[in-house]
Amino acid sequence: QVQLVESGGGLVQPGGSLRLSCAASGILFSIYDMGWYRQAPGKQRELVARITILGGTNYGDSVKGRFTISRDNAKKMVYLQMNSLKPEDTAVYYCNADRGGSIFWGQGIQVTVSS
Repeated sequence: QVQLVESGGGLVQPGGSLRLSCAASGILFSIYDMGWYRQAPGKQRELVARITILGGTNYGDSVKGRFTISRDNAKKMVYLQMNSLKPEDTAVYYCNADRGGSIFWGQGIQVTVSS
């Protein structure tokens, strides 16, 4: 079955960095657009970053210039490098695989930015 497993979350101080990883299995990874979304308490899930099968990227306005998404098709991995973290980045982060009507989600991982 399809699995997207996130890792790398945790507690970090404001201004710090974290790198999230997502390991995919059960899908032909290279034909899926991959993304990271997040959901803070009481808020809707929002796009953080997305990378297409050709490597094109787009980012949510609040993370532009601070976060970078990348993928390694050989390893079936997608990464999110998060720099200059702010308390408002605190949320559960979800890995997403999307190919038209075929969409899969990871279980989510907590990122907390606090001093």
